[in-house]
Amino acid sequence: MFINLFHSLKNLGVPVSMKEYLDLLSGLNKGVCSKNNTTEFYNFAKMALIKDEKYFDRFDIAFSNFYVDNQKFFINENDRLPKSWLEDKLKKIFSEKMKNKIFNNKDFDKILEEFKKKIEEQKKRHQGGNKWIGTGGTSMYGNSGYNPRGIRVGGVSKNRSAIKVWEKRDFENLDHDADINNRNIGIALRRLRKLAREGTADELDIDDTIKITAKNAGLLEIKLRPQRINKVRILILFDVGGSMDDHTRKTEELFSAARSEFKSLDYFYFHNCIYEKLWKDNRRRHTNYLLTEELIRTYNKNTKLIVVGDALMSPYEISYPGGSIEHWNDKPGSYWVKKIIQHFNKCIWLNPENINNWNYSESTKILKSLFEDKMYQMNIKGIENGMRELSK
Repeated sequence: MFINLFHSLKNLGVPVSMKEYLDLLSGLNKGVCSKNNTTEFYNFAKMALIKDEKYFDRFDIAFSNFYVDNQKFFINENDRLPKSWLEDKLKKIFSEKMKNKIFNNKDFDKILEEFKKKIEEQKKRHQGGNKWIGTGGTSMYGNSGYNPRGIRVGGVSKNRSAIKVWEKRDFENLDHDADINNRNIGIALRRLRKLAREGTADELDIDDTIKITAKNAGLLEIKLRPQRINKVRILILFDVGGSMDDHTRKTEELFSAARSEFKSLDYFYFHNCIYEKLWKDNRRRHTNYLLTEELIRTYNKNTKLIVVGDALMSPYEISYPGGSIEHWNDKPGSYWVKKIIQHFNKCIWLNPENINNWNYSESTKILKSLFEDKMYQMNIKGIENGMRELSK
């Protein structure tokens, strides 16, 4: 039946070969994981078949279809526990004095081994106790109670002390073009890289260590080298407020991933359209700002510029003096947009609005034209295409 998973991955465009498939079968034959345990098989299959993390989402799609067709072959330990055993019917309040009396220094393997024995031995629901799987007590297994090192089964997290959460995993379809998160944004941003080794030599150089040790007739000599850092310098201008409030979460995810990926990154805010002033603190934007002219003088032309905004506004805000809804602008927004584009060698616009709506917005069409069509939807595919453009 595993060949169906292989074909599903191929159909989704995942570069998986027979070598990976045979590695999967070999691992299963050697007992690396259980063929019948969903979570174990999922983790091992992903490790064996997927060699690039950008295909993780497509693997989940393929595995979801495979799991639905073959779920009778899989065992979820959590399914073996009646749901009534895990319902919290007793609200017990644990004082700090009571918590301090509960001591548990067992290691993870021992706790997990005992948990599996409990599943086999337990015959009925328990509540408020200290031994069986249940609720509201001090047992290491269950929910809604307290134990400093237990396994939460069902329920919701309360004390943040569980060493494992034992719940049925649902495998849902994920879309390559759909929602974005910190991980897959980071993967997309890595297309824009210029790596160089700089700074203190604090990373082990395995190849040189082996080479010099061999020359020394086996006498170990450790060789170190500076870490590789991304030398690309990024400037991001974020549209804030108004219609962009609907895209706050996506924008925050992008900002967080960019700060993790690029060591040399700076940012400023604007509202609707770029005018003569930009700022870093929205609460002090009227008193603490940077003139756009100053920004052009500060950042050299090789800095990669990314503008993030939905481009939704009145066309007057772009094309006419005084068009800004917040202040009187002597020069139209288009003047400042053109000036920035002319200064930076590489610049793109990332738009969180659905691309199907762009043609219905006059302001979007104007800004897309000013950016010479280098406007990309702010999903994974769009970010990847934008990074390709910046890296040219």
